Amino acid sequence: MRTQVAIIGAGPSGLLLGQLLTRHGIDNIILENRSADYVLGRIRAGVIEQSAADVFDEAGVGARMRKEGLLHDGTQICFDGRRHRIDFRALAGKPVIVYGQTEITRDLMEARAASGATTVYEALDASLHDFSGDKPRVRYRKNDQDFEIECDFIAGCDGFHGVSRQSFPAGAIRNFERVYPFGWLGLLSDTPPVSEELIYIHHERGFALCSMRSHTRSRYYLQCSLADGVEDWSDDRFWEELKRRLDDEARAKLVTGRSIEKSIAPLRSFVAEPLRHDRLFLAGDAAHIVPPTGAKGLNLAASDVHYLSEGLIEFYRKGSPAGLDRYSERALARIWKAERFSWWMTTLLHKLPDASDFDRKLQHTELEYLVSSEAAQKSMAENYVGLPY
Repeated sequence: MRTQVAIIGAGPSGLLLGQLLTRHGIDNIILENRSADYVLGRIRAGVIEQSAADVFDEAGVGARMRKEGLLHDGTQICFDGRRHRIDFRALAGKPVIVYGQTEITRDLMEARAASGATTVYEALDASLHDFSGDKPRVRYRKNDQDFEIECDFIAGCDGFHGVSRQSFPAGAIRNFERVYPFGWLGLLSDTPPVSEELIYIHHERGFALCSMRSHTRSRYYLQCSLADGVEDWSDDRFWEELKRRLDDEARAKLVTGRSIEKSIAPLRSFVAEPLRHDRLFLAGDAAHIVPPTGAKGLNLAASDVHYLSEGLIEFYRKGSPAGLDRYSERALARIWKAERFSWWMTTLLHKLPDASDFDRKLQHTELEYLVSSEAAQKSMAENYVGLPY
């Protein structure tokens, strides 16, 4: 097989890149080692920056998001049993959109199917070859047969554990990482949200987050130990612990119900750089991971794809490699700012196991400063709604 761009991974970053390239007449093939049902079944966050929403519009997949997504003009920070509102529209001039990543993935899958572009699901044992030369190749196996794709470029959009980053030559890439000593226990339920806006909660028992996917579907999170398993948390135990961490008003409004999904996610900050080795590029979770506290994971994937697609379009339209040559530098500049913000939100709001009394006093003072200073709130709002591309 022959294509212009081989894309590894059919998550949101790979699908979005494929859709943008297809709309500009650039041939591409997506390889995914999982099934389509598995990809669509993954539960992820759903806070969309306006800049990311614009990229989805450019890709032709934004209509349902604009129609069904929930516009949020602010968010709420709760500590000492009191809530404080951060007004995004007043402080940063724009809202965010709450729309589940599962729905973004569904929209992208449907658009790709309608375009007729090729996606190979359950493509096993992918390996990347000759990307330091001008004829890169990707090999994979499906239905006990071996296949090879010749291409001009390879885009590694296959996540943290994927083959793309691991294919960089020894010494060609540097990894920066911080692993946090706690996880997030998430529960999804068909119950009305406790609030019209997200509530981020700092509590002596640990962090909590009240979120939603729609007016009738809620997503709640609790800080938990990494030693915990999902089986340790019955629905009843989850709801009782959440109630302990809520303020009085939220506790009175909370509607509990049977969970339809429950999972525990570890938290880490991770960046690989550079994001390019000759004709192999990294984007999305293959390049970076952020703790979910700042709602930046999907949004960073969208900005990576924006920069990478611009570079590829410029190469095929004008024969210029300038955009591709600047891709890593441009993407990393925005990535590190989002990493900083996500780290700040995480350390501000969680119970830190190794914190001293001094550390806890500073953490509380930081919260007090945030809710009492317009300048501090403006900084948070500017970062939360998304820095410009």
